[in-house]
Amino acid sequence: IVSISLVHHNIPLAMDSPLVSIDTQHEDMIHDSQFDYYSKRVATCSSDRTIKIFDVSGDMYHNSATLRGHDGPVWQVAWAHPKFGVILASCSYDGTVIIHRETTSNNWSKVYHHKIHKSSVNSISWAPHEYGLILACASSDGRVSILEHRDDNWTYSLIQNDSLGCNSVSWAPFSALGSLLENGRSIKRLVTASCDNAVRIWRQQEGQGGSWVEEKYKSQPHTDWVRDVAWAPNTGMPINIIASCSEDRTVVIWKQTEKDSDKDCSWVPYRMKEFDSPVWRVSWSVTGNVLAVSTGDHNVTLWKQSVDEKWVQVVTIDDDVDAM
Repeated sequence: IVSISLVHHNIPLAMDSPLVSIDTQHEDMIHDSQFDYYSKRVATCSSDRTIKIFDVSGDMYHNSATLRGHDGPVWQVAWAHPKFGVILASCSYDGTVIIHRETTSNNWSKVYHHKIHKSSVNSISWAPHEYGLILACASSDGRVSILEHRDDNWTYSLIQNDSLGCNSVSWAPFSALGSLLENGRSIKRLVTASCDNAVRIWRQQEGQGGSWVEEKYKSQPHTDWVRDVAWAPNTGMPINIIASCSEDRTVVIWKQTEKDSDKDCSWVPYRMKEFDSPVWRVSWSVTGNVLAVSTGDHNVTLWKQSVDEKWVQVVTIDDDVDAM
């Protein structure tokens, strides 16, 4: 894929043609595209080892910069919260993460090169901005590194997630159910997707050197590699929701309710749907009530929960296969 189709999150779902197509000028397959906080810029990354930045004005997209530095395919990009400046992180098959910063208009520099992983870094995710400038990096070496910028220095800690490889990582919202302590502090939590078919929810302990412990759950419903996980944004309801997707062609919705949050095995998985192809990515809308699902047959579908708590498909976005 050298062109991408984008859907703005503020376009009504009832519209017939919410797609805008961009010829990115990448020379190989595109693996990720992300809007910034204000939806004024889009970053794309590719197997051609580059990242491209596009300025957005209505339906017009202008390629304002091309970022280099990786020695392999670039899997994902992630924008930091704008309170920290214009910062973009990228991860690659070369086992590294690069933090890019815009110094002046359309001029970018590499401010940090994270090189501690032994294999491909498959996924990156910025923590809620209330915690500071913190990035989680999931690697095929089975570890998740937590990269933090403090006092003008970058430091990291490690979570040994699994032995087969970690494919994805996603943070809990700052005020997620079960994250707030009586003293008003918030506990960091995240979820990972692994090649051992498991979804793992991790919680950082207060004190004890900030070590991470795994939360318990009732079962592991996936039967093949878990490709992606996404913790839903906080909707104001007393519930946590996580979506996971797998090579086994299923999407699973994980729920934790207020009455169960203090109990062991409080996460309950529910199979939303079995698709016709492996499911590669899941992504929530900014309001947390619409789930986008990307499958191996080049389709993206949007799903919403009905009043009877069943998930119903609201939109199908079919890419033009001839452009792929």
